[in-house]
Amino acid sequence: MAVKDIMDALRSESLEDLGLKENLAQLVKDIKLVGSELDVLLYLPKTGLEDVLRAKVEKALSEIPDVEKVNVKFASAPPQQPQPQQAPQMPGAQPAFTKRKVPEVKHLIAVGSGKGGVGKSTVAANLALALAKLGYRVGLLDADIYGPSVPTLLGLKGERATVNERNRIVPVEKFGVKVLSIGFMLPSEETPVIWRGPMLMKALTQFLFDVEWGELDYLILDLPPGTGDVQLTLAQNVDISGAVVVTTPQDVALADVKKATSMFKEVQIPVLGVIENMAYFICPSDKQKYYIFGKGKTAEFASAYGLKILGSIPIDPEVAEKSDEGEPVVVSNPDSDVARAFYGIARIVAQELS
Repeated sequence: MAVKDIMDALRSESLEDLGLKENLAQLVKDIKLVGSELDVLLYLPKTGLEDVLRAKVEKALSEIPDVEKVNVKFASAPPQQPQPQQAPQMPGAQPAFTKRKVPEVKHLIAVGSGKGGVGKSTVAANLALALAKLGYRVGLLDADIYGPSVPTLLGLKGERATVNERNRIVPVEKFGVKVLSIGFMLPSEETPVIWRGPMLMKALTQFLFDVEWGELDYLILDLPPGTGDVQLTLAQNVDISGAVVVTTPQDVALADVKKATSMFKEVQIPVLGVIENMAYFICPSDKQKYYIFGKGKTAEFASAYGLKILGSIPIDPEVAEKSDEGEPVVVSNPDSDVARAFYGIARIVAQELS
């Protein structure tokens, strides 16, 4: 029995008869299964509903195998975030913050993690390539100005972006994907970018709106780590179709990923799901899966936040080796377990946005 089965059962229980828009799964703060005894901690939307919510949980989980006892407890609902007050608008005036859509781009997908070192850029690059291999028109924007890694991942070190007659930046194309990175504009790989916030945001705005992207089905935006000014400014000013969060199965990674997920939700960007990177290792000798960083924590996090797990990427030394050589695994070994996982994720993302 998986946590997903429990959350699916709770998700099927509507609360409309109580005057609530949520379903039971959306009220879950924590769940814990010890043997055949299940502890469920729910947010309490308003007092006086304890007994009826407890009964609904027990009813929803009555058909779940191996659960003999359900303990339902309650926590106070998180405080509502105050809505920002807007100044009165004159008739015909534009709102203070209007999200701009990148011309000719159907869907802009942000790939973030909240933490560095979880393989976010590797995931973003291989996701873009997998979508391109499936027949979509794809672009990849390396938005990590201080630490651009896409040129290395795609074998584009030393490449330079050009400007056309319309004074628009022309991205570099590789493996059927249009690519742009600050790395294409630096004198060398070792040149540091020492910019303050305003210059940083001006550069990212140019990379989105002053680029000859052409008609694209998907533009993948590889965000820098964290939840700082870059992420918030982009989220407030750019029309982003959805976000994908990347994590590893460790508590230290999940803690930061939770912050990134909360940030996306606060700025009203739909979170398409979570990708679990370095989820397990398949031993070449016995073909068994070994969960080096633990098992189940990502599923618990996804269930608690009502997110879909888009896929789990196994650990494979070839991924790091080929990435350093500029040959992403989707291209270098398309029949590998890692590549097949990326193709599966690409199909789910496309389906979610269709």
